[in-house]
Amino acid sequence: MTSYAVVGGGILGCAVAREILRRDPGAELTLFEKEDHLAAHQSGHNSGVVHAGLYYPPGSLKARLCRRGVELLREFCIGRELDYLECGKVLIARDAEEHTRLQAIAERARANGVPGVEMVGPAGLAEVEPEAVGVAAMLSPTTAVVDYAAITRALAEDVRAAGGRLLLGHRVHAVVPVTRGVRVVTDPETSPQLFDRVVACAGLASDRLARTAGGDREPAIIPFFGQYYRIDDAHTHLTRGLIYPVPDPRYPFLGMHLTRRVDGALTVGPNAFLSGAREGYRGQVSPRDLAEVARWPGFWRFAARNMPTAVRELAGVLSPERFLTEARSYVPALEGARLTPVGRGIRAQAMTRDGRLLDDFAIEQRGPLVQVRNAPSPGATASLAIAEHIVASLG
Repeated sequence: MTSYAVVGGGILGCAVAREILRRDPGAELTLFEKEDHLAAHQSGHNSGVVHAGLYYPPGSLKARLCRRGVELLREFCIGRELDYLECGKVLIARDAEEHTRLQAIAERARANGVPGVEMVGPAGLAEVEPEAVGVAAMLSPTTAVVDYAAITRALAEDVRAAGGRLLLGHRVHAVVPVTRGVRVVTDPETSPQLFDRVVACAGLASDRLARTAGGDREPAIIPFFGQYYRIDDAHTHLTRGLIYPVPDPRYPFLGMHLTRRVDGALTVGPNAFLSGAREGYRGQVSPRDLAEVARWPGFWRFAARNMPTAVRELAGVLSPERFLTEARSYVPALEGARLTPVGRGIRAQAMTRDGRLLDDFAIEQRGPLVQVRNAPSPGATASLAIAEHIVASLG
């Protein structure tokens, strides 16, 4: 009988644990999560968007696993009677330059097999989003929103039902490959500590855990926070689905957008700015986390190249009104809307020594140990497909 350990109780860790027991029903499996509940970090602090696969280079791991992940996620939600709101998404071009970039995104989306993608002019946009304005738009009618924390809990229920053991409140300090497997060092200590195979889905701590196994220091995790604001109820009717900007290639993130949630709320965000702590959801500052950022040479190279971005994003940190100003450039009727903060998400962004942000998923395997080093958006969307990919590699 093969013994497995999975590190991390987010959506990816729970998806991997479930997939292991689906493929090896007789296995012994233990999932370790350092918090006292599941989906405590990225899986529980996000926009809830099920990404259709619009942006990603055709043939990339992201593109392939995103499209497969959408199919699996939709099927899982329907089967478990979980919310899956296929509200659709529009990317809006505000000028001729953005229109040109948008056409390139549409071509990429079609190459990725995203269904229903369509370019429209102002009249076509008005049919889908009557209050939105722009010179052109791309429609993605199958883009959806879900509750990823609820999905994580449902995946964990399947793990328990299949005989898996979930240990909450158990922090994994190290994963150490040895002659006959992988030793997992935890606090509090558990039995067994030696497993035949281990999969680490440690998110914000993925680089630290990788180093305990003798892994490379590169890439390092640099945490960026994103703040979301809820738009008051009097203005929630102004959009039917999701409204996104056309990404600017000069900036490393997508930009602020309007997002419909499964509970009917309308939010705007996020910005993207260096977080003072890897888990600083309330604005906390961690000297250890900041010191690691300061010691990473890639951060300073990244910062030097993106100073205009930092200045722009700082404006949003200091003034919520910038969020509303940006949103009104797409939906002018939001004039006078009131914003209420609804919490931060923190992105576990992998960065190389030369200051590049890793765009694709990065999964490393060293014998019986698999470590997810980078799973940014659409990581949650693709979680069930990433789980298939990882478990197939375990043999």
